[in-house]
Amino acid sequence: QVQLVESGGDLVQPGGSLRLSCTSSLSTFLIPVMGWYRQAPGKQRELVATIATGIKTHYADSLKGRFTIAKDNAKRMLYLQMNGLNAEDTAVYYCNAHIAGSVFWGQGTQVTVSS
Repeated sequence: QVQLVESGGDLVQPGGSLRLSCTSSLSTFLIPVMGWYRQAPGKQRELVATIATGIKTHYADSLKGRFTIAKDNAKRMLYLQMNGLNAEDTAVYYCNAHIAGSVFWGQGTQVTVSS
């Protein structure tokens, strides 16, 4: 079992920035793939970005250049830096971890972009 806890969600104005954090109960060094997903009201959960062992990253095409995923193995943390936010980025953001054939999810953190 891996417990994941997201934080950092907030209300932010259009054009603003926000950094989300995800704390893992297991060393992130041991987790082959971690990722961020989001779910907007009335929509399916979608991929935001993933990061694999060796710091290999992958982003949803529509988010490249605005979002950056990173992790700090020493702190057992996963981050998502989000810049140039707009209303379409409003969603609950979830952290996940892929390990040993299982997928674990956090409870999510709300990001609202509005003036």
